[in-house]
Amino acid sequence: MQIMPGPRHRPPMKRPMWIIVLVSLVSMLLICAYVYPPHSHSACYVFSSRGCKAFTDWLPPMPAREYTDAEIASRVVIKEILSMPPTQSTNPKLAFMFLTRGSLPFEKLWDKFFHGHEGRFSVYVHASKEKPIHVSRYFFNQDIHSEKVIWGKISMVDAEKRLLAHALKDPDNQHFVLLSDSCVPLYKFDYVYNYLMYTNISYVDCFEDPGPHGNGRYSEHMLPEIEMSDFRKGAQWFSMKRQHALIVMADNLYYSKFKDYCKPGLEGRNCIADEHYLPTFFNIIDPGGIANWSVTHVDWSEAKWHPKSYRAQDVNFELLKNITSIDVSVHVTSDERKERQVRPCLWNGMQRPCYLFARKFYPEAVDNLMFLFSNYPTI
Repeated sequence: MQIMPGPRHRPPMKRPMWIIVLVSLVSMLLICAYVYPPHSHSACYVFSSRGCKAFTDWLPPMPAREYTDAEIASRVVIKEILSMPPTQSTNPKLAFMFLTRGSLPFEKLWDKFFHGHEGRFSVYVHASKEKPIHVSRYFFNQDIHSEKVIWGKISMVDAEKRLLAHALKDPDNQHFVLLSDSCVPLYKFDYVYNYLMYTNISYVDCFEDPGPHGNGRYSEHMLPEIEMSDFRKGAQWFSMKRQHALIVMADNLYYSKFKDYCKPGLEGRNCIADEHYLPTFFNIIDPGGIANWSVTHVDWSEAKWHPKSYRAQDVNFELLKNITSIDVSVHVTSDERKERQVRPCLWNGMQRPCYLFARKFYPEAVDNLMFLFSNYPTI
């Protein structure tokens, strides 16, 4: 009889080591991919919800560039001016600075606006083409020395600085408003006075435009003082407090860069100095001190070189109601995306209407505006 062998004794089963090693390696790879995500855009969010920014966070910070002697001197002066306590005045005034070619077509309307508030404002007129003929007593003998102004060139900034220099001679002037000959007030004087006098910021328009009419106008000759990341755009019609007016007058470094390298036709670019100098300057030296929008309304919805202009038949209650109800600032980039940058208009932390003035009005609209200014309930 054949004897069958008995069952062999088997040792207890061991866990396959290669599986444990493989799982550990995969886990380590996933952890590394999360902490140090890859550079390729498509892989960034496969491995990490934080994206590729985690890698740049891990790297040591880039060393700050060394400032030039001119920058150091400029920044010291600006820092000292900004840290100075505001000038104490027993009679603080608003300085209204008019940049015009000749006579002011809405002088009668401004006369109505100023009437009864003598001693609370100053008027300065810069006429670049012909001596104005004034009809309001508030404008008599208020013409300052003027020079020829050419649209798009640095002479526009020169005229603004010339107005500021004359207005700063009066120590009671605490806030400075730049207006054109086509500007009109939207509110009564008291509202405008309180809006501007009791805020601690300046209303300088400023936004980043990556398109051809924004960063496309930047020149690398502005380096090292002005980098493309600092370059900004905005409307020239500002309203600024006295300290900011002083540092604009004190600046020569950044101004000289725009004078030399921001002009129409330079290197194939049409850089418009008055659209970029102040926004870029304040973005560099005091970005938190400006509102990033202007208190002067301009309608660029027609997407032309010049803003929409209002004729007599356009001026009615509905137009003024629409403008004075706007409480958000909108900027549109000039690139293909046409991105809308929307921010609320905040006055001391509270959302308020953005605009105190508006342009661009034809002279023929003066009678309609005079009637509306007398009867419109909110102005």
